[in-house]
Amino acid sequence: MKSPGSSSLCFMLIVIYFSQATLNLNLEPIIHPSILQEQELTGKEPLSKRQAVATSSPVAKDYTVDIEISFENASFLEPIKAYLNNLSFPVLGNSTDESTDILSIVVTTVCRPTGNEVWCSCKAGYRWPRERCLHNLTCQGHDSSLSGHHCNCLKQLPPKGPFCQPQGDVTLRMSVRLNVDFPEDLKNSSSALYRSYKTDLEIAFWKGYSTLSGFKSVIVTGFRPGSVVVSFEVTATTPSPESIHKANEQVIQSLNQTYKMDYSSFQAVTSNETKFSVIPGVIFEGDTVTLMCENEVLSSNVSWYHVDRNIDIQNSSRFFVYTSVFNNMTSVSRLTIHNTTQSDAGEYICKLTLDIFEYESRKKIDVTAIRISAIKEMKVTCDNNPVSLECCSEKNANWSNIEWKQEGEINIPGTPETNQEFNCSKYTIKANGTQCPSGSSGTKVVYTCEFISTHGARSSKDIEVTFTSVANLTITPDPISVSEGQNFSIICNSDVSNYDEVYWNTSAGTKIHQKFYTTRRCPHGAESVLTVETSTREWNGTYHCIFKYKNSYSIATKDVTVHPLPLQPNILIDPLEAAVPCKGSYNFKCCIEEDEDYEVTFQMDSLFFPAAKEVNGKQVCYKYRHNFTANSTPWCPKNIEMFCHFKNVANNSVRSPSMKLDLVSGRNVMCLDPVIGVGEPGKVIQKLCQFSHIPSSPDSLIGGVITYKCEGCQWKVKRNDCISAPINSLLRLAKALIKSPSQDEKLLTYLHHLSVSTSNVEHEISSFPGNLGAIINILDLLSTVPTEVNLKMMTHILSTVNVILGKPTLSTWKILQQQQTNESSRLLDSMERFSRALQSEDSTDLSISHTNVQMRGIVIKTGNPKDYRQSFVFSDTDLWGNVVIDQSQLESLQPDSSIVTVAFPTLKTILAQDIQAENFAKSLVMTTTVSDHITLPFRISMTFKNNNPSGRVPRCVFWNFNLANHTGGWDSDGCYVKEVDGDSVSCTCDHLTSFSILMSPDSPDPSSLLKILLDIISYIGLGFSILSLAACLVVEAVVWKSVTKNRTSYMRHICIVNIATSLLVADIWFIVAAAIHDHHYPLNETACVAATFFVHFFYLSVFFWMLTLGLMLFYRLVFILHDASKSVQKAIAFSLGYGCPLVISVITVGATQPQEVYTRKNACWLNWEDTKALLAFVIPALIIVVVNVTITVVVITKILRPSIGDKPSKQEKSSLFQISKSIGVLTPLLGLTWGFGLSTVFQGSNAVFHIVFTLLNAFQGLFILLFGCLWDQKVQEALLNKFSLSRWSSQHSKSTSLGSSTPVFSMSSPISRRFNNLFGKTGTYNVSTPETTSSSLENSSSAYSLLN
Repeated sequence: MKSPGSSSLCFMLIVIYFSQATLNLNLEPIIHPSILQEQELTGKEPLSKRQAVATSSPVAKDYTVDIEISFENASFLEPIKAYLNNLSFPVLGNSTDESTDILSIVVTTVCRPTGNEVWCSCKAGYRWPRERCLHNLTCQGHDSSLSGHHCNCLKQLPPKGPFCQPQGDVTLRMSVRLNVDFPEDLKNSSSALYRSYKTDLEIAFWKGYSTLSGFKSVIVTGFRPGSVVVSFEVTATTPSPESIHKANEQVIQSLNQTYKMDYSSFQAVTSNETKFSVIPGVIFEGDTVTLMCENEVLSSNVSWYHVDRNIDIQNSSRFFVYTSVFNNMTSVSRLTIHNTTQSDAGEYICKLTLDIFEYESRKKIDVTAIRISAIKEMKVTCDNNPVSLECCSEKNANWSNIEWKQEGEINIPGTPETNQEFNCSKYTIKANGTQCPSGSSGTKVVYTCEFISTHGARSSKDIEVTFTSVANLTITPDPISVSEGQNFSIICNSDVSNYDEVYWNTSAGTKIHQKFYTTRRCPHGAESVLTVETSTREWNGTYHCIFKYKNSYSIATKDVTVHPLPLQPNILIDPLEAAVPCKGSYNFKCCIEEDEDYEVTFQMDSLFFPAAKEVNGKQVCYKYRHNFTANSTPWCPKNIEMFCHFKNVANNSVRSPSMKLDLVSGRNVMCLDPVIGVGEPGKVIQKLCQFSHIPSSPDSLIGGVITYKCEGCQWKVKRNDCISAPINSLLRLAKALIKSPSQDEKLLTYLHHLSVSTSNVEHEISSFPGNLGAIINILDLLSTVPTEVNLKMMTHILSTVNVILGKPTLSTWKILQQQQTNESSRLLDSMERFSRALQSEDSTDLSISHTNVQMRGIVIKTGNPKDYRQSFVFSDTDLWGNVVIDQSQLESLQPDSSIVTVAFPTLKTILAQDIQAENFAKSLVMTTTVSDHITLPFRISMTFKNNNPSGRVPRCVFWNFNLANHTGGWDSDGCYVKEVDGDSVSCTCDHLTSFSILMSPDSPDPSSLLKILLDIISYIGLGFSILSLAACLVVEAVVWKSVTKNRTSYMRHICIVNIATSLLVADIWFIVAAAIHDHHYPLNETACVAATFFVHFFYLSVFFWMLTLGLMLFYRLVFILHDASKSVQKAIAFSLGYGCPLVISVITVGATQPQEVYTRKNACWLNWEDTKALLAFVIPALIIVVVNVTITVVVITKILRPSIGDKPSKQEKSSLFQISKSIGVLTPLLGLTWGFGLSTVFQGSNAVFHIVFTLLNAFQGLFILLFGCLWDQKVQEALLNKFSLSRWSSQHSKSTSLGSSTPVFSMSSPISRRFNNLFGKTGTYNVSTPETTSSSLENSSSAYSLLN
């Protein structure tokens, strides 16, 4: 090509051809190899034609070639262009190269000299590539395309191409608004209106937009409300804003004016792509993030929008937006986000606006938290060994730096090492004894690893390292050599007090059961002591004392030698007891189950005799026959004891149990037997079953004891406690297991063996009480072993229990219970221990079912536990039961705690009966246990089916193992009946153990004659009482002025009125409480508490007013010279009468109601069984009764025998005497009432107490009226004066004889005389009672005689 200063002209051709052979053109001067490429045809030929040509050969390929042609004269250009336009394509190749055809030739680029420059412009439909526009100078003002698109003119031809490229089509997504109401039919694309709108608009759009360069099509895509918004798409080559505006104007002119199109509402979104980039690619919290939008459109009007937070982003402390134009060709906008957080994640929109065009690009970013994984805690032993702390990042972020820091009391630096491939960093430390001396053992140092990203994100992780000194252990230095049956202990001391765990192992690695050792911390270390009370040969070996702290172990070892020696319980002796004639002989025998080298001797008194050894199968027996010669005749009769001694190689010995012999004269011997021996009539002896008449085998030893009695001339079996050989073997293994150091490991195997064996010998268990007792003994022994029981163990246990609780065994249970009353209680206790130890890691639901026992349970997991609900159904016995524990109770339990309920249908008839046989209801026994230690009350609800509703009141009870001298018994403390519905009884208890129901004989049955009678007495009596008290208050109101002339009388009647008022209100509340309980009104619990409070308060007020009355009487007679004012006495009286009862009542309800144990469960009255709240009434009442009786005795004595100087006035003396009579009668009555009431709360109280209590309590008001009011002579006279028609007591009345005019309740009446004689002496007493009436004219006195 010529230099830019020449006048030549050049243009570029694109030649498209296809070839079946290798391209081999010699066009180097005009062909740019860099642009020779394989591509799809882009010419103007129809596609079908191109495809036809292309498929003429199976290997045909299309090629596009740029060709540069230069001209010296610009006039040559047009003829060549015309020539090319007239060519017919394809142009077939010549005959020598049939494989190449020219498909099209197009002029793309023309370069013309312009002044001193060459301007190279693109022909219509072509443009310069974007990269050429960015790196070359463009011709200013030459482009006619949309501003910012690919340039159309360059000031020089790119030396290496590429040249102008074909322009692609652009789809404009446009919208315009029609200012008309939106018809609903436009939502339906099938409607006529929709089609009409679409047709009219598309015609107008076609007329307007067809003027655009490269216009292809326009389509209406839909309508939406907002007036009417029309959405449509225009496809053309790159349009300019000017051309779009002209097209919009043409559209409005072409459209019917009824559409009311708004010219200003045209909007367009182009399909050009905006380059949206985010740095960094992986964003962490704390990074500085840059979002960048690059667009070919030149505009600085760029906005950023966060979609998720629905906000426009403006410049702030964390956000910064910067927009610029690069090389006058590209708009670049950057959004910088500092210290990125999780809330910054989401979709961002970069929107560039130019005229009516909007260029929008979206990008979603994710913000990831820097997750660093590391072990939170480590324990490092200061033993100079390297330990690595490691932190790793879950994401690869090409970390710029990873730093390690430490903080703590001691400084132990390390060496960091980073592995970029795995995003990890190690910090290796080596701690020695000088860096962490023993005094600092257990010191914690926090090491922090911090990851820092290239873009500023930081995250750290703390590793807490506990440095421990290596514990130096010292162990018992002396050698330990013992014999079986002896005890030994090993003391292991550590000079470091910090430890996580201390345990003992055997040399085989088996952990010793924790019950054999104790561990404690000391001021300067720690100590663990392994103690074995009864050693067996299993303890022979080496033992390791292990102190573990973090991952550090300190171990000390000790060898233990255990020499064989029989344990005393394992020595079988014969006889246990026997009788021998004085001149006879007897064979003594001691047997064991091992053939060891023992020295065996027999001892009688101080004499020792050698033994003869005899091996019989597994049994080794040592025998000795002793002859009682004539020399022993002086001994007769005499009791002697024989022992056998076993001595082993270690010179340790064990003595057998004693063999007791009675030397008898033989005159009265009636029973003779070579095995049992001799005996007198009535003689009872015991013998080991192994040496009795019971058949046995030397290889299978039977156990137990059989009891014989000499009846007539024969030995008869009185009691058979023999244990069959298989069960006896199980019992011996169980006794050995609980002494074994590895009992935990052996337990599962043993329980499986026990389950299988009991099933095989079920008949023997159900036939002999000795076998049954042995199984119970085994379960009791094994229940002390495990700290944890798994589901397999529990399955074997319940299988065994199912056998021994079967119906065939019940008769054997009855015999066993007569011999040993606590066997059933031992079984229940064992089951509770097993249940408490039950744990299951695999399942949260625990369930085992058998005919005679069922178990249900759950394991509490972390989270909100649901209510504990379990149901049990036993179809064979027609019994069922339910257990419910509320969710609120379970929330206090530790995670992985287990709750287990075991139900027994037959155990109820086996457990020891409570007082009387008729107490029992036929129901389940359900025991519920929790593995977690419970300190607070734990409420549990249960429902029992009662198959024996006897008409008695049911009681909810639990089995108390501490009753009956720790043999166990039913107890109702903390349990109450919630509801009785037909044959079901609902119970609630505040503790966990074994529960059932009893039919209580103590409380009358609701339908019984006694209960009906008591109800009738109560309601009739209370009716009389209320009427009497009301009458008393009326009488007091009528005679008040007449009977309160002096201070003593005034205070007396104040007390009587308040006594009557308090009792009246109390009786009313008593009826309310009875109605609440009997009829179960809604809100009855709250109403019951209120009724109980008021009954308690007002009944106490009755007693305290009685006390006030007594104290006032005592004060008037004893403190004669002291005279308090009436107001002071009233203040003291009301404080005592109402203040003290209020304090007692409030304290009682406040102390008991929060635990819901204020009232009884079956009545609206103070609780007795749970809290003894009833004592808050009984104790004050009984104390007041005693005080008032004492005051009465003192006052009566003082009145009848006045001392010198004591001269109370006659009126005062009369009032005092009336008071003493009232107190003397009322107080014992009131006291007796509640005395009988107290007796009724105890179990077994007689029905007589219920009847007497009801009578006395119901008629209290009548007693108040008679003895506290009407018996007062002044009251009688005042009433007679008030209501007498003859006014017989006028000022002219005379003395009246004791005949017909004496009032019924006067002091001279027979009734009055009898009561007065209780306090007087034999003879006649004259008591003057002057009376002052309200009339000043009446002033007469009456003298009454009390004749004996």
